[in-house]
Amino acid sequence: MKVILTEKPAVARSIASCLEIHRKYDGYFEGNGYQIVWAFGHLVELKEPDEYQSEWKRWTLESLPIIPDSFELKAKDDAGAQKQLNLIKRLFSTAREIICATDAGREGELIFRYILSWADCTQKPLKRLWISSLTDEAIKKGFSQLQDGQRYQGLYRAAKCRSEADWIVGLNATRLYTLKFGQQGRLWTLGRVQTPVLALIVQKDLEIAEFVAKDFWELHSLYRGVDFQYTGGRFDNKAAADTLAAKITGVDLVVTAVNGKREQIYSPLFYDLTDLQKDLNIRYGFTADQTLTIAQSLYEKKHITYPRTDSRYLSNDMKASIKPLLEKLHINFATQIAPLAIDKLTLSSRYVNDAKVTDHHAIIPTTILPSSLSDEEYNVYSAIALRFIAAFYPPCIRQITTVLASVDNLKFKTTGTIIDALGWQALYKNDRADKELKILPPFVQGESGAQQPTITQGKTTPPKPYTEATLLGMMESAGKTCEDETLKEALKEKGLGTPATRASIIEVLITRHYIQRQKKNLISTESGRQLIALISHDSLKSAALTGEWEAKLKKIEHHEYDPDAFMAEIKDFSLNIKQAADKPLYDASRFGDCPLCGQAIIEGRKGYGCSDWKNGCTFVLWKQLYGVPIDKDLACQLLQNQRTLKAFAVKVDDTLFDAQLTLNKRGEVGYHRLENQAAKPVIHNALADCSLCNGKVIETAKAYSCSEWRNGCKMVIWKTIAQLPIPIELAKILLTTGETGILTGFQSSKGSEFAANLKLVNGKVEMDFETQAS
Repeated sequence: MKVILTEKPAVARSIASCLEIHRKYDGYFEGNGYQIVWAFGHLVELKEPDEYQSEWKRWTLESLPIIPDSFELKAKDDAGAQKQLNLIKRLFSTAREIICATDAGREGELIFRYILSWADCTQKPLKRLWISSLTDEAIKKGFSQLQDGQRYQGLYRAAKCRSEADWIVGLNATRLYTLKFGQQGRLWTLGRVQTPVLALIVQKDLEIAEFVAKDFWELHSLYRGVDFQYTGGRFDNKAAADTLAAKITGVDLVVTAVNGKREQIYSPLFYDLTDLQKDLNIRYGFTADQTLTIAQSLYEKKHITYPRTDSRYLSNDMKASIKPLLEKLHINFATQIAPLAIDKLTLSSRYVNDAKVTDHHAIIPTTILPSSLSDEEYNVYSAIALRFIAAFYPPCIRQITTVLASVDNLKFKTTGTIIDALGWQALYKNDRADKELKILPPFVQGESGAQQPTITQGKTTPPKPYTEATLLGMMESAGKTCEDETLKEALKEKGLGTPATRASIIEVLITRHYIQRQKKNLISTESGRQLIALISHDSLKSAALTGEWEAKLKKIEHHEYDPDAFMAEIKDFSLNIKQAADKPLYDASRFGDCPLCGQAIIEGRKGYGCSDWKNGCTFVLWKQLYGVPIDKDLACQLLQNQRTLKAFAVKVDDTLFDAQLTLNKRGEVGYHRLENQAAKPVIHNALADCSLCNGKVIETAKAYSCSEWRNGCKMVIWKTIAQLPIPIELAKILLTTGETGILTGFQSSKGSEFAANLKLVNGKVEMDFETQAS
């Protein structure tokens, strides 16, 4: 038998149907010389640390970095997965040829190769099915052109490097920062890609939080009913704008130039996955994961081509299939396709580029039309279909007229736009360019006339938080902002993650409570901001470095970079992050700089103030804030890191809760409460701190016990022990010194007196006996 392995049962069913294989057994199909068996995604994974060395199970700084000599595989710890794996191994072991039919990409290759290695069948003859859709036509063509499995060795090596690099960086960084900075059992989870993405979001949120809105004024001139704007820029104060307005009042405006240009706007390139996710997030608020899930479903239903692609182009050999596809789409998109002369259509070279198609071409519809779709599925499918149809429409043509003018040597400008032809934008009623029309009357160079100066006031606006669409764009370009289509394509080689993994990275950050969704926005949580503040190794949160790694993985795919060299870099990186974490996060030799004026901070009797106070700087960091004594170390942390590294019991309005203190650029001290923590009432007249927890020992009706008894703390000193009253003074001695010394007057249950030394051990009172006769 030839054994075919697919990634999911649905794909196995499609291939079985196409190859007319109808006998189904428990876990596989069989017929016509084939056995078709399926995985459930990743059935085989890398072993855990303690499965290499038992001492690696315990988390210690001394054991880091943990790097196995060679990685080993294990079956996923799931009964259903192990049953299917054993079936795959049995079929593989008797196969005369194995055909890999997992998803045609890096992760699909890894799923197959890990199973192949685990089953110890790497020496079997191997073929690769490489298709971009699940239509019968594509499957039959793929089986007629099966590739030698060794052709994809580079893809497997890249996938293997990615998997092992994520294991090394994620595990070592997570253990390192949890051991060094974890409080109250806090787990800090880091990752090779997720941490730089989190850093991007945190940085954006800090820019927004520290933004200070400023007033500005603009000078305008109204001439012939058209608003001309002063080209000299905005004014920081109204007086300066008023001065120029007064200067040109009563002076004629002279038109100095009239420039027109004709602009052609071509339809966007076809969708790749990231572009589809961005567009659906903007249009319908879909999350990246939601769009990927729907697109994957449409692919498995044979309605669209392979969605996990990073290409926005088609290959030359697809040109012959374009006309039949448009004719088929005409059934569901008659209105949109009607203006097109299908027989005469040619696809512009702008959309066809073999060099830009590597693993898969762009996402386009197939000839299998859907009969019924949910609203969400229809939104995704119609977006893909319209983007495809738009490529055959003419460009949108608009005329842009720029009029330059002068009033008493001050320069002004206005711009008008008219649409000559909507072209492809006729397909997008809500996005049409004619919504931005500004029609100007005819102007002639040299004309002049009366004008009316006006002044408008505005405020600067803060940066906008990331949406999934804007974050995906930044992940695609490794943190670089770019609008140019050509440059975007070049930057994609060094993106954060891949189109197939970006949605899951966002979801992981949400699951770990490092970011949260607020409507369409992605906002960092306090935990996310604290983690980024703790990371001293800039490379661990560097989008650029992670992008460089992704570029090297791409080169490994194409045999242009040595996998061993890549892994050596990753291992060196893990050594470096440990060394960097040992460095202090602040300079203890100086307090820091004033957040208001930048001068050095000096210590005073009641606080830490600006050294430039004689010149009027008012900044002071008081030595007592929210009930927390601010010693020199905390002052350094606040002034240099803008937050304390650890949380403290903060007192606000007679309540206590654990929080980090913060200092913003305006010199304002605040706090960020640890998440999921209830406030506690402030305890007055506490006897002592509890030796078992963060509570306080307080007096109750029958005992001196911990204020946290409701949360399970067992600390207690009863007010009467063996008939002897324990006054509060004696309880304080016991709490302070751990014992009372010999006390007399205790009585046994039989009434005999004895002496004993009371000791406080692990929150409980124990006796050292010294019996005396009554």
